[in-house]
Amino acid sequence: MKSKHLPSYLSLSNKEFLAKIDGLYELMGECGLCPRRCKAKRLNGEKGLCGAEGKLRIASINLHFGEEPPISGKTGSGTIFFSGCPLKCKFCQNYPISRYCAGNLYDAAELAVGMLKLQEKGACNINLVSSSHYMPFVAESIFLAKQGGLSIPVVYNSSGYESFDTLNLLDKIIDIYLPDIKYSNNEEALMYSGIKDYAEINRSALKIMYNQVKELVTDAKGVAVSGLMVRHLVLPAGISGHKDSFRFIADELSENVPVSLMSQYFPAYKACYDFKINRKITTGEYAEAILDLANANLTGYFQEDNSLMF
Repeated sequence: MKSKHLPSYLSLSNKEFLAKIDGLYELMGECGLCPRRCKAKRLNGEKGLCGAEGKLRIASINLHFGEEPPISGKTGSGTIFFSGCPLKCKFCQNYPISRYCAGNLYDAAELAVGMLKLQEKGACNINLVSSSHYMPFVAESIFLAKQGGLSIPVVYNSSGYESFDTLNLLDKIIDIYLPDIKYSNNEEALMYSGIKDYAEINRSALKIMYNQVKELVTDAKGVAVSGLMVRHLVLPAGISGHKDSFRFIADELSENVPVSLMSQYFPAYKACYDFKINRKITTGEYAEAILDLANANLTGYFQEDNSLMF
């Protein structure tokens, strides 16, 4: 869908924006920012199950050109990788960041400056990668950056395992949601990501995201300005349960929600010790996922060639 776009944050007054930031800090008091609700007193120095403490830690802030065409455009996505993660995926390709919290400390003002610098470099959006456990700081940074002239959309790029309370506070702060739909079966989610309730939490979270931002809207250059796009990483041996996930998207969200079908899996981190996932996916497995996506009347992007739409 193509349309002119009025950034969602413009519908928020400063008072409303600040109230949302306060609400996020309140959630962090005895931490409930993610569905694990570990109740760590992070602002008092306790470490959450995500590995994060009460300070903002960031692994990198850079332009990234390898995202889907509506996200990267031709000028790049202003990608910010946050340290730590609520999930414990055996196959995480960014495990030094997610599991060992590699990165440097920032405060909200420093991150706001980083966002503005990305805009100056031509970024077509601010892409928050795995930021849920830092959202009080990040929302504060977005507010400060908006005061300083940030005008590009904000992308919430996540595992799809999200607290409903957090998502409700992000309404009208986030322009584009880019969540994963990793599994359709909780047994697989527990085995490979350490989460026993991923499927139902993920699906409910995607419904909230869709209700907030609806279908993907792009500008005249094909760059996303608002809406929802869902990512699905095809795993070996059908572990990701793509057919059921695609049917959920088509039936309970919209057939117009694009799916980024990723084939980049390789056995990183602890995956090499698990016989089911200690290999790359086959051409046949990826082709089957493409067919299932088409049979669900969904469209999206191939991993091998993101310029192709099917």
